[in-house]
Amino acid sequence: MERPVRILGTGKYLPKRQVTAEQLDQKLGLPAGWVEKKSGVRVRHFVTDETSTQMGAAAATQALQNAGLTFADIDCLVCASGTAQQEIPCTAALLQEELGESDSGVPCFDINSTCLSFVTALDVMSAAMAAGVYKRVLIVSTEISSVGLNWEQKESSILFGDGAAAAVIGLAPDGSSSRILCSRMETYSKGAHYSEIRGGGTLIHPSEYGKGNESDFMFDMDGRKLFRMTSQLLEGFIERLLSNTTISLSEIKAVVPHQASGMAMRIMAQKLGLAPGQMINIIENHGNVIAASIPMALHEAIQEKKVARGDLLLLLGTSAGLSLGGVLLEY
Repeated sequence: MERPVRILGTGKYLPKRQVTAEQLDQKLGLPAGWVEKKSGVRVRHFVTDETSTQMGAAAATQALQNAGLTFADIDCLVCASGTAQQEIPCTAALLQEELGESDSGVPCFDINSTCLSFVTALDVMSAAMAAGVYKRVLIVSTEISSVGLNWEQKESSILFGDGAAAAVIGLAPDGSSSRILCSRMETYSKGAHYSEIRGGGTLIHPSEYGKGNESDFMFDMDGRKLFRMTSQLLEGFIERLLSNTTISLSEIKAVVPHQASGMAMRIMAQKLGLAPGQMINIIENHGNVIAASIPMALHEAIQEKKVARGDLLLLLGTSAGLSLGGVLLEY
């Protein structure tokens, strides 16, 4: 379903502390160059004293400035993150507080589909906007992965970084070609346990921590199984996503993927037959920032003028679940 929705402004925030691949080689006792070769990440950022809401508020403020708007112009705030600052209340409410808008009454809620959270929020909220529920929505993805990494799992722990990204979306003005052309999400829960944190919810309550089960409270990923399953599903998913349009991948100016790993992105580009430069790749100096990866890459592409108004963009990713998701839009 086409929706007359436009991305009005984007923003991002990276923590002050930079962690290089060389530092992780030393930390993990690995040969020089191992981390960068395996992950494709030269430098990522980890929080020191920053909180999720502080990072998210900084990204949101920049997105509002780039849109030429203030918070008073927003009628809904959505936090689209795979990690939460605390269990209750939703992180979006805490973001509203951090932005100094505690008395605004603007509705706030979270949408979480792990790494696809931003894409899912864009899809869901643009449909609500097309139905006349909202006029302008602020979507914020803010992630702190560093606190939950299991450094015993070297191949997964070296992929991640912390940070936040935000986007303001609004109804496209008359005469504008900006719109969402189509979207799709599919979930195959036979892969649900290939990427997970088992502890912290009601299955393994936080009160159970410290009973020899510490790994249950850390990120656990079977990268090989996840990669194999994603590879098998990806091409068919793209065909189904674009099936109700007349647009081919070659006509799309930029594919903005989830920045999962350097290898995953290279394989994706090869499998989809993307032209050199067609994929927006920022993993080298950001790492995998969970749900913030896609809006962060989109922000960088806009700032670096790799995309312009009227260009076709495909936001595309996978997430724990296992889910695949995509939104095709005319920027």
